Amino acid sequence: MTRTAPFGESDNAMMRRAALRPGVLRSGIALAMAAAALSGCSSDGKGAPVWTAGSSAADNPTPSGSASATPGATPSGSASAPPGATPSGSASAPPGATPSGSASATPGSTAAAWKVFSDPAKTVSFEVPQDWIVQSVTPGPGTLPGALKLDVKDAKGGYLATLQTGLPPQTAAACPRGATRDYVVVSSVPVDVPHRDGEGTIDPHVVFRVIKGYKYFGSYGITNVVGGTGGKSCGLQNVVRGPDGKGDYSFGDLTVLRPLAPDQKVAPAKAFDTLGQAAKYVNEGSEFANVQRMLMSLRIKN
Repeated sequence: MTRTAPFGESDNAMMRRAALRPGVLRSGIALAMAAAALSGCSSDGKGAPVWTAGSSAADNPTPSGSASATPGATPSGSASAPPGATPSGSASAPPGATPSGSASATPGSTAAAWKVFSDPAKTVSFEVPQDWIVQSVTPGPGTLPGALKLDVKDAKGGYLATLQTGLPPQTAAACPRGATRDYVVVSSVPVDVPHRDGEGTIDPHVVFRVIKGYKYFGSYGITNVVGGTGGKSCGLQNVVRGPDGKGDYSFGDLTVLRPLAPDQKVAPAKAFDTLGQAAKYVNEGSEFANVQRMLMSLRIKN
């Protein structure tokens, strides 16, 4: 049985409670309570989201600390692949991608077949659907030696996420007075990845969070950085503080999710008119189910 979280609970408290509850893999939002707290929210009465992504492949076992799906739970992402999806084996693997016969689809993730991507030096690996594309691009300025930057795209070339390693450690900037906005942790799943503990950190989680601007803007990624206090923030970081000497790393659609203004570009953030739409994207969409499995499968050589 999933457990909803009241609007305004910080992702710090919410993630810590999720990690302590075996059998529960996704924390949800109480849409009815959120509607009372925020204008423009709606509730479709379907309850809290559940984890739609399947478990990792046999060669990438489920990380310690992450729970398995509750017996009898029916994942909501079980619909067939969307029109235009390419069957397994119809697209060639990009350089560095190692197709794996053991990485098959599991309940929730909707891709028919999966492969394991690893960089030439075997420092990172993660699973992607067979027809997704992983491209190596030049890391940004200021990154540490050996840093990687890998863009993940769907079969049609649509952007999905970026993995960046070797990021210079940076302390989150303080929010200017009056700049904080309400945010909600829609989905939160513990993940076992290398990280550094310290002030302002939590155990790493794969998350989908929404922050209120002129619409509700959503983003997915891995983080061990506290989003804010009292359910408010001016920027939600999809960043993991890496082990000493290794730099930080980021795997998600955005490095930082901010409340956007009408004249600012939304993509790659997701925009929703209501929190109910955000929950539907997490609960019912094949894109998030597959992205979540990809993020959960990340392995980094320490």
